[in-house]
Order: sequence, then C-alpha cells, then structure tokens
Amino acid sequence: MFAGLQTHPWAYPVLEIVHICGIALLLGNLVLLELRVFGRGADLPLQALARLSLGTAVTGFSLAAGSGLLMFASQAGDLLSNRAFTLKMLLIFAAGCNAAWFHARGSLARPDGAARALMVLSTLIWLGVVACGRWIAYK
Repeated sequence: MFAGLQTHPWAYPVLEIVHICGIALLLGNLVLLELRVFGRGADLPLQALARLSLGTAVTGFSLAAGSGLLMFASQAGDLLSNRAFTLKMLLIFAAGCNAAWFHARGSLARPDGAARALMVLSTLIWLGVVACGRWIAYK
C-alpha cells in the first residue's frame, strides 16, 4: 500500500488534498466557535453551535490525522529527522492538552476570560501546526 503512495502519480497529491481539507474543517470550525465565545453571533445558542462545530472539527481532525499517518508511513525516515515535523507533532500534542483543559474546566458552560484565553491559544497552536506542516517541505 505504501509503495503505491510513492509510485502512483496521483496517490500522494490526493492524500495531501484530504489532509488540507481535514485541516480546513478543523481550524475553520474552531475559529467559528471562538467567534461565538467572543460574542459574535450572540443570537446563536452556544451549546448547539458547539455540538455542530466541534463534531465537524473532530471529523476534520480524523481526516487530517488519517491522511497524515499515511503520508508519514510513506517517508517515516525523512520526517523523523525533520525538525519542523517534530515541532508539528509537539504542537498537536499541545493542542490536545489545551482542548482537554478547555473541556475539563467546563469552558462551554462558562465562556469566561479563561475560556477565551484557551480558545485563542488553541487557534494559535493550530496555526503553528499549519505553518510547521508547510515548513516540512522546505527542510
């Protein structure tokens, strides 16, 4: 299967497209929820919007993670020695920890200053993930 990723001219580009679409779903929905927590679209019920946007974000993460694992498997040696890849993985771990902290403290039920700070941090971390992902190709 991994040989097909390296030999078929369309396989890797299609995988990259799936990866980018997953990232777009993830980051776009997190920003949408963040805008609501910061007061935009106040007429939209926060809990209902959160269910929709977080569910879609999880789908996006699943697409990005699945396609990312396949891309990793096709060139693991090169990626493991790439500092941008290492930083990307650390940032993804940090994003997971941040999300766990956000939900463990019940931030959707009380969108206070701490919730807003965690959401901004989440967006910044994910933008760092995107930047590192692009940087991988140039290292």
